[in-house]
Amino acid sequence: MRIRFAAALVLLIMISLSAFARGTEGDSLQNKTPELSTPVNWYDRIQLRGYAQVRYNGLFETNPDLGCSQCDKSWGTGGFFLRRIRLVFSGQIHERVYLYIQPDFASGGQNFAQIRDAYFDVGLDAKQEFRLRIGQSKVPFGFENLQSSQNRIPLDRNDGLNSAVLNERDLGVFFYYAPKEIRERFSYLISSGLKGSGDYGMFGLGLYNGQTANLPEKNGNFHVVSRVTYPMKLPSGQFVEASLQGYGGKFVINRNPLTDFDRIEFPEYRFGTTFVVYPQPFGIQAEFNWGKGPEYNPDTNDVELTSLKGGYAMVSYMKETAKGAIIPFSRYHYYAGGKKFEMDATRHRVNELEIGVEWQFNRALELVTMYTVSDRSAQNSLDPLNRERGSLLRIQAQVNF
Repeated sequence: MRIRFAAALVLLIMISLSAFARGTEGDSLQNKTPELSTPVNWYDRIQLRGYAQVRYNGLFETNPDLGCSQCDKSWGTGGFFLRRIRLVFSGQIHERVYLYIQPDFASGGQNFAQIRDAYFDVGLDAKQEFRLRIGQSKVPFGFENLQSSQNRIPLDRNDGLNSAVLNERDLGVFFYYAPKEIRERFSYLISSGLKGSGDYGMFGLGLYNGQTANLPEKNGNFHVVSRVTYPMKLPSGQFVEASLQGYGGKFVINRNPLTDFDRIEFPEYRFGTTFVVYPQPFGIQAEFNWGKGPEYNPDTNDVELTSLKGGYAMVSYMKETAKGAIIPFSRYHYYAGGKKFEMDATRHRVNELEIGVEWQFNRALELVTMYTVSDRSAQNSLDPLNRERGSLLRIQAQVNF
């Protein structure tokens, strides 16, 4: 089935690129004298922007052993921490080709550079309503996963959906469709400050490696993902968005070499729902997903294929002022399942409540303070009894440029 799907997708790409080439050909005969003009080089179309985040997580900390390495490696370590330093190079280098490259200079908390995104979009029609995205980019699964950390209100993504794809990204080919009106709507939901997720099409379909970004493919079995979303504008001007998404494939886990090598490849699949009422001024954002995947069982000291589920619900309020917006918010999130990209597909149980406020002093500077009350367990063969509870106040300063 995967071979047939891959062959069909390759055929679609070849046909689409053929149409793209025909659509950009000029007349072989000159019908008029060409006008002299200064040529515009592709690099003249490249724009540079970015953001940086600095955090401190040590205020009123009740348990220094409480942490979330997937979320924020500075939990429990004390001191200031560079969470992200992102530069984005992007531009429409051809009327049908859009380039996007984003490195991060604070990857893993060790301040080394790593590619996050490196892709190009090929427009399949003049209005760019049909696109192919080729390269490393975000996998279209989950609203908060697709939302940029520059725009997201809480400091970290929820465990429930973020456990689907490490760093939200992978290498593959993705097809996106959205009519011009909807693409403009996606753009407005970002530029207006309403915390949109970006333009990943009204419909998306993709084929990707499955081992997540910046990691080699290990089994040659592609993952398949699809997403349908619609941002609706009500007569009152209120924006509401609803989404359905799902993916499936086979994943190769990392095992503790002192335990068992019998099985390292597991099938996995997930499907999820999203509902968003954009903060105008009250906002609601909720997502949940279900599925199956590998998970460590502390009773048998082995990894098994088990059910998983998790998600979150968040309420917010956006107060516009002369000096920027103030956004108080509260989010509860829950997850019961394995994290396939951690050793032994670590078994996680997460119950977490966050209460905070985002202060936008101006377009260049934001401050988020967030109080977290957490109950987390993360169990694998090295620590089969791990469970930590605690609370702390977290602070982040963000500069946008």
